[in-house]
Amino acid sequence: MSINTKFKLSLMMFLEFFIWGGWFVTLGLFLEKNLNTTGAQSSAAFSTQSLGAIIAPFIIGMIADKYFNAERILGILHIIGAGLMYQMYQADNFAAFYPYVFAYMIAYMPTLALVNSVSFNQMTNPEKEFSIIRVWGTIGWIVAGLLISLVFGWDSTAGVKEGLLKNTFLMTSIASLVLGIYSFMLPKTPPKGAGGEKKSVSEILGLDAFALLKDRNYLIFFLASILICIPLAFYYQNASLFLGEIEMSNLTSKMALGQVSEVLFMLLLPVFFSKFGIKKTLLVGMLAWVARYALFAYGNVNELSFMLLIGIALHGICYDFFFVSGQIYTDSKAGVQIKSAAQGMITLATYGVGMLIGFWVAGIVTDTFITPDNLHNWEAIWLIPSGIAMLVAILFLLAFKKERKPAAVTA
Repeated sequence: MSINTKFKLSLMMFLEFFIWGGWFVTLGLFLEKNLNTTGAQSSAAFSTQSLGAIIAPFIIGMIADKYFNAERILGILHIIGAGLMYQMYQADNFAAFYPYVFAYMIAYMPTLALVNSVSFNQMTNPEKEFSIIRVWGTIGWIVAGLLISLVFGWDSTAGVKEGLLKNTFLMTSIASLVLGIYSFMLPKTPPKGAGGEKKSVSEILGLDAFALLKDRNYLIFFLASILICIPLAFYYQNASLFLGEIEMSNLTSKMALGQVSEVLFMLLLPVFFSKFGIKKTLLVGMLAWVARYALFAYGNVNELSFMLLIGIALHGICYDFFFVSGQIYTDSKAGVQIKSAAQGMITLATYGVGMLIGFWVAGIVTDTFITPDNLHNWEAIWLIPSGIAMLVAILFLLAFKKERKPAAVTA
C-alpha cells in the first residue's frame, strides 16, 4: 500500500469516528438533562443505532458488493447524514428529536462496514495493516472528546444547564458533510459481484454472508458477539449520565482515556494475534468488560476515582481485543465475493441485534434502580452487565475450539 493510500484511508477513519464520538458519547447526558427523557426514552434513542445496524447488511449487500463503488455509497450516506444531524441540532424536544436520530442511524451504521470494506480492498495482509489504519479512527474519537470538554466546555455543569451540548450535533453535521465530499476522493472500491450474470435474491440482499455461520467456530463467535454487546450497551447509554450524576469534572475528555488506550492496544493487536491467537484475544476482550463494570460499581469521584479512570482506560482492551479482532477474523473467513456483506453481517450481530437487546435491558435496569432522591443506584446497575460479560466469557471459553488451519489468524 502506498503512502498516499495510507493517508487517504487514515483520514477517512479519523473523520468516520470523529463523527460518531462527536455526539454519541454525550448523548445520554444530553437526553436526560436537556430533553428530560426517561430511561425508556433514552433506550429508544440509543436503540436507533441497533435498528440502523440491522438494516445495514441489506444496504451493503444490495449496493456495495453488487452494483456501486463502496466509496461512492459512503459519500452519499454521509452527505445525507449531515442534513439529518443538523435537524437533530435544531430539535428542542424528544418527539422532534427521535425521527431524525432514527433516520440518521439508518444512514450512518452502514458506513462502518463500508470504511472497513474500502480499507480491506487496499490491503494484502489485513492482520498487520488494518490496525495501523483503524487507529486513526480512535484518534478522531479522542479529538472530538477533547474539543467538547476542554476546548468548548459543552459538557461542563454550566454548559449542560445552558443547553450547549446541542452544539455537538452542529459540529458533527459539518464533519459529516466534509467526509461525504472527501469520500469521492478515496481509492476506488468497485463491487466484487459486478457483471451481467443473474443474481439470486440472497445474493442481492447480501444473505450469502450468513453461510459463514456453517463454520462452527464462526457461529460461536457470532453468538458471542451478540451477547457481549448487551453489556456494551450499558456503557454507551449510561456512562456519560453516570459520570455527570456523580459530578466528574471534564467528563468527556476523561472518557477519551478509553480511546487513548484503544490506540495503544490497537498497535499491540497484531503482536497479540500472532502470539496468542484469535480465541485468547477475544477472551481477554470479554474479561475486560467484567473488570470495567466492577470498577464502575465500586469507584467514586473522591478517594476511589482511580477505579473509574482505570475502568474507562480498559476500553482499549474491551473494544480492540473483541470488536476489531472480530472484524479481522470475519475478513479472514469471508470469500472475495462477500467481504462487504460479511462486514455488514457482523455489524448486524454487534451493533444491531446485540445492542438492541442491550439498550432495552439497560433502559429497564436504569429505571428500576432509582433512589428516593431521583438519582440512580449505580452499584447495582453496573454489576448486572459485569455478570453478563462473565457468563458470556465462560460460555465462549468452553465452546470455541482451536482451529486447525485458519485462513489468516491462528488460534
